[in-house]
Amino acid sequence: MRLTAPPRRNTGRRDTEGMAVASFVLGLVVLNLVLGPVAIALAVIALRRDTPRPFRARLGLALGIADLLILAVLLALDHGASWTAFG
Repeated sequence: MRLTAPPRRNTGRRDTEGMAVASFVLGLVVLNLVLGPVAIALAVIALRRDTPRPFRARLGLALGIADLLILAVLLALDHGASWTAFG
């Protein structure tokens, strides 16, 4: 007995749509060292797999890169003092 629907050609494209949206949402979280690269990776994968939402994927890519750039600038200006564990 089969519990799931049989695979179709559009399944992969729908997955990339989710990746594009996820990269956009993760890119919205500013100054996050972990979610910025994840947003970049999801956006690149979605764009390479020909997502039906390329604008969202590009926006997620741009936001992920901006996250990392803002974090780098703030660390450089603050000399990393606010990021030390024992201050």
